[in-house]
Amino acid sequence: MATATVNAATAPQAPAQDSMDPKRLIAFFAMVFGMFMSILDIQIVSASLAEIQAGLSAGSDEVAWVQTAYLIAEVVMIPLSGTLARIVSTRILFSVSAAGFTIASALAATATNIDQMIIYRALQGFIGGGMIPSVFAAAFTIFPPSKRSIVSPIIGLVATLAPTIGPTVGGYLSHAFSWHWLFLINVIPGIIVTVVTWKLIDFDKPELSLFKKFDWWGLISMAVFLGALEYVLEEGNANDWFSDEAIRYGAVASAIGAVVFFYRAFKVEFPVVDLRAFSDRNFAFGSLFSFVMGIGLYGLTYLYPLYLGRIRGYDSLMIGETMFVSGLAMFCTAPIAGKLSTKLDPRVMMMIGFGSFAAGTWIMSSMTADWDFYELLIPQILRGCGLMLCMVPINNVALGTLPPAKIRGASGLFNLTRNLGGAVGLAAINTLITQREQEHYARLSEHVQWGNPEAMDKLNAISSNYQTYGLDGTAIAIKKIAGMVTQQATIMSFIDIFLILTVLFTSLIFFAMLIKKPQSGVGGGGGGH
Repeated sequence: MATATVNAATAPQAPAQDSMDPKRLIAFFAMVFGMFMSILDIQIVSASLAEIQAGLSAGSDEVAWVQTAYLIAEVVMIPLSGTLARIVSTRILFSVSAAGFTIASALAATATNIDQMIIYRALQGFIGGGMIPSVFAAAFTIFPPSKRSIVSPIIGLVATLAPTIGPTVGGYLSHAFSWHWLFLINVIPGIIVTVVTWKLIDFDKPELSLFKKFDWWGLISMAVFLGALEYVLEEGNANDWFSDEAIRYGAVASAIGAVVFFYRAFKVEFPVVDLRAFSDRNFAFGSLFSFVMGIGLYGLTYLYPLYLGRIRGYDSLMIGETMFVSGLAMFCTAPIAGKLSTKLDPRVMMMIGFGSFAAGTWIMSSMTADWDFYELLIPQILRGCGLMLCMVPINNVALGTLPPAKIRGASGLFNLTRNLGGAVGLAAINTLITQREQEHYARLSEHVQWGNPEAMDKLNAISSNYQTYGLDGTAIAIKKIAGMVTQQATIMSFIDIFLILTVLFTSLIFFAMLIKKPQSGVGGGGGGH
């Protein structure tokens, strides 16, 4: 009980008055920009891995670690940041994270081989991860509840827009300049964010005495649990899951880490992550929705470029230009979502958002190999609008009714659920694409055989066309038809995934009804329900 009292006493309190201190406002926007850079960096390299691979003479299995190292390191830091903010204060945690992220970005641009790049990316992810939850915590503790309709859409927009436009920004930078600029672009803004946050953040005081109680075993077990889990999810499909020895070891390590971590989280006086926030029903449901939003957000940011690259043959810049529609839709919907959040029941807003997202994936389930920018336009707009309409009430429901003492720790957990949702979603999507593609290929191949007159007509037409040029028409025709079957099998596997996502988001509409309506104006009070 003593700890709880200390927490409540030293946690930043929501101001009673409605005025916004300009100094705090500038500090908050600097923090938001730092978070934007950190989240953008997850996806910014995804469209440019080929350029990095060529630049560092790396193998295709090695270059994937440029992304994986960042994600593994970040997923460990995000839940830890709440505890660190309490010990050293938000000011020190955030400004040191911003400085470290900037230095790691500059180092990544100087990498001369793949090993250096992986180390620098891991540093970037780990240090940068400290910035993300601090912004969510600040938004719900330093501003009065009456300002939620302005603040919540801003952090919701940044958290969803950054990964969506990441491939666009990355594709443009590596095309117009070189892959080094994917990292160099962080340096000047990073320095500005570091200086501004160091000078202006004054939300809370450090509690250095807590350092003596710090649970090192809890930290190590959490790092093993989350790091190994992220590795298994990232690499599982490529390595055929549990038939690979490293994946088996990773799964065992994650399970052991989880047991130790959960045991210590409930047993020690000052746990590395306070899991008691989950006893609040709204926070638990908000985290569940955040997890599923992670699947939708990162899953579709992966699926659309995969379709455009593999089926349409687009390069990274063309993919970025096509994907920009979602980002634009989010940007335009953010102020509307903010306005609606003051007038509509958050549960109704969520249901509209989930419905919009489901409608977008439902339209995508009719896709063909000819779909282009205009066919993808409406699904992308529905996705962008749906994401913003969901994120604002989800943030408010999850964090808006918690007491200030719990918010710092809870915001780390809340952000972790979104990242884990993305990791689980991508692993499931990759596995489903592989399995469903093989199944559809086998089914389609049964119809493309010598007994099928349509298949024979097509084969003969292609064959005779190439034979007029003096080429081996039959061999080329067989290759072409095999390619068509493969392409069709791939599209059918994409359709399966879009249907699954439609069912998933439609089911969330019913889950939204189970939430207790948050009391309006609860910012500093509230508690477990």
